[in-house]
Amino acid sequence: MMDHNIAPDIVTFNMLVDELCKEGMVDRARCVVRTMSSPKTTFCEAYFAYPNRTINFQIEPQTHSPDLLPDAMLTTTPRRLLLSSSSFLPLTRSPFHQLMGFISPLHTRNSGSDFNELLASFDKLIRMKPRPSVIEFNKLLSAMVKMKQFQTVISLSKQIEVVRIKPNVYTCSILINCFCHLDCVDLGFSFLAKILKHGFQPHIVTFTTLIDGLCRDGRIGVAVDLFDKIVAMGHQPNVCTYTVIVNSLCKIGNMHAAMCFLKRMAEKGCEPDIVTYNAIIDGLCKYNQVNEAFDLFSKVKRQGFLPTVVTYNSLIHGICCSDKWKEAWALFKEMLDRNIAPDVVTFSILVDKLCKEGMIVKAQSTISKMIQKGVEPDAVTYNTLINGYGLHTQMHLARKVFDVMMRKGHCPNVHTYNILINWYGKKKHVYEAKQLLFQMSSIGLNPNHYTYGSLIYGLCHARRPREALEFFKDLCASGYHPNVVAYSILLHGLCESRHLDLAFSLFHEMQMNNVKPDIVTYNILLEGMCKAGRFKDAKKLLSRVFVDGLQPKVYTYNIIMDGLSKAGLLDEAYKVFIKMKKNGCSPNNCSYFYFFW
Repeated sequence: MMDHNIAPDIVTFNMLVDELCKEGMVDRARCVVRTMSSPKTTFCEAYFAYPNRTINFQIEPQTHSPDLLPDAMLTTTPRRLLLSSSSFLPLTRSPFHQLMGFISPLHTRNSGSDFNELLASFDKLIRMKPRPSVIEFNKLLSAMVKMKQFQTVISLSKQIEVVRIKPNVYTCSILINCFCHLDCVDLGFSFLAKILKHGFQPHIVTFTTLIDGLCRDGRIGVAVDLFDKIVAMGHQPNVCTYTVIVNSLCKIGNMHAAMCFLKRMAEKGCEPDIVTYNAIIDGLCKYNQVNEAFDLFSKVKRQGFLPTVVTYNSLIHGICCSDKWKEAWALFKEMLDRNIAPDVVTFSILVDKLCKEGMIVKAQSTISKMIQKGVEPDAVTYNTLINGYGLHTQMHLARKVFDVMMRKGHCPNVHTYNILINWYGKKKHVYEAKQLLFQMSSIGLNPNHYTYGSLIYGLCHARRPREALEFFKDLCASGYHPNVVAYSILLHGLCESRHLDLAFSLFHEMQMNNVKPDIVTYNILLEGMCKAGRFKDAKKLLSRVFVDGLQPKVYTYNIIMDGLSKAGLLDEAYKVFIKMKKNGCSPNNCSYFYFFW
């Protein structure tokens, strides 16, 4: 091919590199990649087929010196499979004990440079003759797990097997942990089978990891079944095993089952720790059982457990949701008196409550105190303050906080933009809202239903429903699939501006696109028709509600009775009133008011 002056392209190189790696000739593959890494080549992608997995990496142009290649841009597995590690580790051929002494401190550190050092150390280990035992590789993989480099660990484990280093039960447990964190719990179970096949005895930590993976996957019932099975097999669950189940039950609001597990712990002689109690206190607070949470809190203190910042955060949040601001502030002071340092979550909860109560100045003061105590505000804190300013129509200050957030290096997330677009829309500042939407796309953030719904609402609120409709159609043409909320917002805008024909055209389009209208959608259309005096059409549409399997609420009937009474058609309104009662819908005070106003 080269002799005929036919230049190979990226596909040619990919196939060569792929085959070389499959044949174990990684050094030759590395040479091929280096020939590609010239200034003329923007980047190249190579795909390495491993069992059940494809690894994709990119190599940047070689703009540095030949001795130091730039980092590879990794996607599926952040591992420089082809790059020499000589430039990442200052040791050329250090003794084994020096290398392991270098790895050990990395267990407690977590940074990009440390991760690169671990990768280089792995290369050193796997090239050693004779090769170290699997125990040393396990130490290195554990360090990477602590850095949350789960995909990398899975990839490296395959390289360990390729060089015929036999994994032990701890290796398999590490991999099970990785699969569970990557939401691949079923693959985790396949490694449990591997443990049993090799005659190893699984540890309770392994089972706890799988139970946690099932809970993460939302299969709490299956997790409880697995818990019962391992108990029946003679394994003794520890406090972590119980806490995983308790925490998951609390998250879905099944507090009764969580309390039963807590009781079961005590009966089996397994003492709950503060983490277990924190899970239950948090669940009680989130599901409006604040008094029960405080009762448990008092019991925990009597038993000699020391509450943590997590404990107080749950209680403060629960009190704030119950509109007991003074009690929340008293609890915060108690926390300080106990020398428990508040974290960013604590301050964010307080700032949120202060903003909702209209105490913006005090919210700003709280953030200042937060910074003085060495706690740096995060995106949640800034979002809370931005929302507070929007709530009190101070958009210039909301935008100022947004700018401060950017300057301090906190990247705004989709929620940040949604807050600003929502408030700009409500204040009819459509231009600013559009600019923010454009900015979102330019920095790689994907707008969601809420983003688009807020902007559509803003256009309709600013009496620009036709522009909102055009914007909506452009979105749909670009591949956006609106939900029932987006359709309802636009329908409301069209009905409010008396564009009923356009509204009904959109309503039919909605149904053709298999987006099922809800009772809110029907209420919007019914109100629009009644305001336009189209009562016959309104009654027909009311009948359609039942066809769609929806049950009209009292508000639905009140809309029609209000329109009829205002048009002087009291007899017709009374017929609707009777129909409402026959359909089992109880009238409220407004329902009677229409006949006397």
